[in-house]
Amino acid sequence: MAWRIDDALERGEIDNTVEGKTTGRLWILGRAQPVLLDLTGDCWRDLAGTRLTFRNPAPKTQASMDLFPIQHGVVGDMTASRKNKVPLVSDDEFAAMYAARHQIPFCWKNTLYLEWFSERNGRVVIETCDFELELSERTWEMDDDAEEAQKLANMQAMRDFMNHLVRRIEPADRNVDSSGEEEDEFQWEERLKESDRLADAYQEVLEKYLDDPDAERKEAFAMGWDGLLEALAEESEAPPPVEPSWSSDDSADDDEEVFDDDADMRQHPLQAKAQEVVIRGIDLSRAGDEHPAAAALGSALMQVAGKLAGALNGDYERETGYVLAMLKRCLGWQNDALAACSELVAAATDNDHSRALEALRDSIFEIREEIVNLRKELKGN
Repeated sequence: MAWRIDDALERGEIDNTVEGKTTGRLWILGRAQPVLLDLTGDCWRDLAGTRLTFRNPAPKTQASMDLFPIQHGVVGDMTASRKNKVPLVSDDEFAAMYAARHQIPFCWKNTLYLEWFSERNGRVVIETCDFELELSERTWEMDDDAEEAQKLANMQAMRDFMNHLVRRIEPADRNVDSSGEEEDEFQWEERLKESDRLADAYQEVLEKYLDDPDAERKEAFAMGWDGLLEALAEESEAPPPVEPSWSSDDSADDDEEVFDDDADMRQHPLQAKAQEVVIRGIDLSRAGDEHPAAAALGSALMQVAGKLAGALNGDYERETGYVLAMLKRCLGWQNDALAACSELVAAATDNDHSRALEALRDSIFEIREEIVNLRKELKGN
């Protein structure tokens, strides 16, 4: 994931007065010496040819600020005129309105967005509308074509970084037997790890292009989804679809296919238990004072219920290795849920609430035991 360092910055400067080269210095809270930037490429047109200085009026300490002291690499998008949606409420009001599903008021603001791809730290981002900015006189001018070329280079840098982050497993590397035998638990675990990396990478891409009017195309390019890019291009060139004309006879098609939704969505007893525990966990977390462990409990329980649904629900048969790998992951989330529930039990001040949480913890442990037994049964087969 990207290093987002704007909160910890005290001040800094970005210098693109030499075409094709962007340098800079960043003073980070708690560090005696500034971090130096030595990057290939140019800023967007609004900053190209200038030296930008900025100051954070309210810096604060951030965890894991182990940036390498000299940042060699290539520029990403660097601009002071990116348009972002900014909420018109405080953080606490935002959280309350979001939880209540109320519409959150916002406005569009110019945002300082400084991104680069470091050889040592990967993607680093400064994104804020709160800094005080000062821009020098321009030493050279960037035209529209040069800016477009730089933006394309930035997109390619993002794509290269995402490809490195995902580290896709090529079919030849999966060691799948040519006889068509099923993959085992460990092979499926590698595929699931790849899926996790893909999900993390896509989340990062979504955050970057969230408010971009051309977000769909840029997300597909960054993720390397060339098939989707081609489909989007064909869609933009295709004529508008013709609306069908319907008649009463159309509904009497003798060849109409009937689907049995109940069969497709049949619920496994273990997943049903996990789903019921999710609901209980949410209700009990809301019953007392807000506690940090409540969010961890809900997240872990929902992960288990969701993954068990994918591995066990329905009437079609999954590969045994896939089910074993998913069950193994669920054990980890169950352990997290047990730890979080124990924290809530210890913090409970009401006896009835405490007993209800203890009963929930017993249910979580029972599901864990059933997962262990199901794994033994599958391995026995």
